[in-house]
Amino acid sequence: MNKTGLKIILLASLCGAAFSAELKNDAYTVQTLDQSRVELRHKDAGVWDLEMRFCVLFTDKNPRPASRPGEVPNVKYNVVTWENKSLESGAGLDSSQSDYLAVGDGFDPSILEGSRDSRTANLFYAAPQVSVSAERMVHRGSSIIYVFPEHPLFTLRARLKITEGDAPPALEYSFTPKKDGYYSVGYAGSPEYQLEELDEIWQPLLWQEKRFPNKPFMTMAYRCTIPSALITKNGSTFGMVVDPEEYPFEELPVFDNSRFGVAVRNKEGLAEPMVFAPVLGGINSKMKAGQSFSFSLRPTAVKGRTTEAFEYIARRLYGFDNYRKNSICTLNQTLENMIDYGMSRWSRFLEDQKGCSYATDAPGTVKNVSSLNPLELAIAADNEEIFKRRAYPYIEYMLSRKKFLFTTNEKQKIQRPSYTLEGPCAPISELSSLFGIFEEATPAFKELAVQEFHRSRVRNLDVQQSGKSWENALFLYEAVKDRKYLDFAKSRADEYIKQRVEKPQTAFDDPQAGAFFFWTAFTPKFIQLLELYEVTKEQRYLEAAHEGARRFTQFTWMSPKIPERDILVNEGGKAPLYWYLKSKGHKQMYIPEEKVPAWRLSSIGLTPESTGTCTGHRAIFMANYAPWLIRIGYYTDDSFLREVGRSAIVGRYCSFPGYHINTARTTAYEKPDYPLREHKELSVNSFHYNHIWPMMSMLLDYLVTETMARSDKQIDFPSHFIEGYAYLQNKFYGTQKGRFYDYQDAVLWMPSGLLDVDNVEINYISARGDNALYLAFLNESDKQAEGRVSLNQELVSLDSCKVRLLSAGGKASKEISSGDFDIKIPPRGLTAVAIEGAEIQTRFQHKVMGVTAEDAWDKGFVEFDSPAGRAAVLNLGKAAKTVYVYLKDSKEDFRNVDMIYDDGSGKNRIQDDSFPWEFTVPIDSALSSFSFVIEGSGQDGEKVISKEYLLQK
Repeated sequence: MNKTGLKIILLASLCGAAFSAELKNDAYTVQTLDQSRVELRHKDAGVWDLEMRFCVLFTDKNPRPASRPGEVPNVKYNVVTWENKSLESGAGLDSSQSDYLAVGDGFDPSILEGSRDSRTANLFYAAPQVSVSAERMVHRGSSIIYVFPEHPLFTLRARLKITEGDAPPALEYSFTPKKDGYYSVGYAGSPEYQLEELDEIWQPLLWQEKRFPNKPFMTMAYRCTIPSALITKNGSTFGMVVDPEEYPFEELPVFDNSRFGVAVRNKEGLAEPMVFAPVLGGINSKMKAGQSFSFSLRPTAVKGRTTEAFEYIARRLYGFDNYRKNSICTLNQTLENMIDYGMSRWSRFLEDQKGCSYATDAPGTVKNVSSLNPLELAIAADNEEIFKRRAYPYIEYMLSRKKFLFTTNEKQKIQRPSYTLEGPCAPISELSSLFGIFEEATPAFKELAVQEFHRSRVRNLDVQQSGKSWENALFLYEAVKDRKYLDFAKSRADEYIKQRVEKPQTAFDDPQAGAFFFWTAFTPKFIQLLELYEVTKEQRYLEAAHEGARRFTQFTWMSPKIPERDILVNEGGKAPLYWYLKSKGHKQMYIPEEKVPAWRLSSIGLTPESTGTCTGHRAIFMANYAPWLIRIGYYTDDSFLREVGRSAIVGRYCSFPGYHINTARTTAYEKPDYPLREHKELSVNSFHYNHIWPMMSMLLDYLVTETMARSDKQIDFPSHFIEGYAYLQNKFYGTQKGRFYDYQDAVLWMPSGLLDVDNVEINYISARGDNALYLAFLNESDKQAEGRVSLNQELVSLDSCKVRLLSAGGKASKEISSGDFDIKIPPRGLTAVAIEGAEIQTRFQHKVMGVTAEDAWDKGFVEFDSPAGRAAVLNLGKAAKTVYVYLKDSKEDFRNVDMIYDDGSGKNRIQDDSFPWEFTVPIDSALSSFSFVIEGSGQDGEKVISKEYLLQK
């Protein structure tokens, strides 16, 4: 509020006093208990006692706030710290050690290597403090005025007021220093409890359930998904929420512009929601004597746990709703642009290394996520070039490389890559999916999956993965259909639910979480639990998945509130320059200055990348969680999950947008030509080129899942599972027939250029059937959408075709004129049609879908020694049939390697003159045997010759 106005009200109120007063609206009743305490009663959410008590931190020396690695057991997380030369023993930071993984994009050397001397992360050790409680209260209309004792350092006044309706009260305070210096004013009068008395606590970004901060760490504004800490007792939750007016939108929230911080652990080690504003040493903290500072809070009570409170605060105070629309581009056009980009040189796929350049983080390396990503797009988009130039090389890579990250330079240690072909790095789920996608015609996929189930492996970074997990048992069951694997999966999942879902966590020690780095490790495994539910249809797995998904939303941004106005971006025609890329020699980018609606710039619905990088990576575009939230939201009738998922995807970019929002407000990521530049000319955000195809899978998954939900499962496609690594999970579609209302023969078929709609708010999915084309149109706006659909008659023959409306909502013209027809779609609704009589000739799909288990070779996989390696027949239908042979030896073991093979046409010799040692031989579909010998020439000139090995049908 206006600072002068509050002062006048406070001064005018000093002439009267009252011992008892009551403020009331439709939801809240505030009853004074004495001159400094009130009872806050919510009609549904219990009674909470508040005291008008503040904690004032003061120092006349600059405390130089800065982030440093925190002392959170098992978690890489940076916390705000302060410099204090007068720290008592034990109050400072522990010494830190360098981390070989903490290098590259997202890791700030000034944080990781900065001095820890005379620094503390305990906010109560940051500076001397004064605790002050109100000595007098005055009731005036809908407000209670509080007067505090005069102090030599400051004057403090506060007002608690209530408005009509059911909004939380507002607690406003005005602070005037009497001495120049650095100040921070913390509200410290919330209810406080021992952790054992509470159901749970929450403090962004890290602490959920009963994982209580081990010190009074502060979370600054720029890392508050909602600006509050929360406590839950007896099924109701309380928090002190920063008023939206105190958290401006115009500047991207970063460390330097954070106007406040929140904390849940007080000085005595009790749980208490607190807010400090300004942050000591931060913006507005340096004050002159007589310079006033004011701030406003909302004491908020919500019936339910912290997840319900999170949703309430997001919706009611910070205005979250289903706020996004396409606006700049349809998702279909975005997907087609990404396919073009993914097949271009700009995408930095190094075909000779079968991998995506990972130079952004680890120079000289390549890294792939999953062969299923490009394979899915090749099938769904009916595009053989994607299969030949991306999907097939990926398959060989995932079978052979020891880890996702690979290099031939053994001096490269960043992120600890692999140097040998001792794979598969493909997880069990990927091997199982490949076995199913290609109709069990390649036994090598199954044999490797079974092997991996009985061992452990490090695939990414330094995370050790156990093969014998309930998730892997589920995926293996789906491949081999052996009931013992499903029984194992259910038994272990039931135990997991008891230990992880039903029991609040008190530490970061969940043995099944993997590394505590990406947000999916901090919640129950909602993605895998959903997969188990969809296989078993047993409700307890859906309930557990729902619990995990709700907790995951607490890592999604819900603030600052989006204003209803335009924002100027790219001022002066310059795009923001990311400091990390500037340090690597990247050039400033130039993007036209423009004003755009604020909602287009908002991070709401996205997450930061991880615990270790959230100080810089405010929001990442890789929102692979979004379709999972939508699917769980559909099954559980949870609109919040569905809207969060949708907000993460819609209306954000026209092509691959790079990785994150991190520096300043900009529309650079939106532009269709944004990624079409040389690597050093990209400087707004980082590019992880191995994310390109996973992002396409994410968008396809969104379109299919949103269609499923809007059609109430009248449109539904079977799927496989894409695991990848970290958080990059999505569903795989394209080879199995699904349902399209009363048609049961629908195969997802979405070739580029299939159709055009003259309304940017209309997305679609398409499928083919027997003499039919199925189309579902999705309106992404909050108004009825009308559009003319123009079909590409080079892809679909439309002679004598009719349009049949399938969905209850919406309209479509029955006749097709020159390939065109009209549609109407309800707000954020769906209109589905069948084009009966349409003739479709696939260009590639039939080549994948023509393979059968009868094509499998009985001996289609062999492992060999001296030299060690593997050979497999990859029977991928008419798309490809090859023998793939690779050695496990390093580059130092040989100068070159020859393979002498007989494919029925006589002896053939091929030589590999450079590491990695691998051979690919296309074979005829009629071939029934393949023999080979490996001959390696060592660095010393000695030859190693294997015995002869046989692959046979």
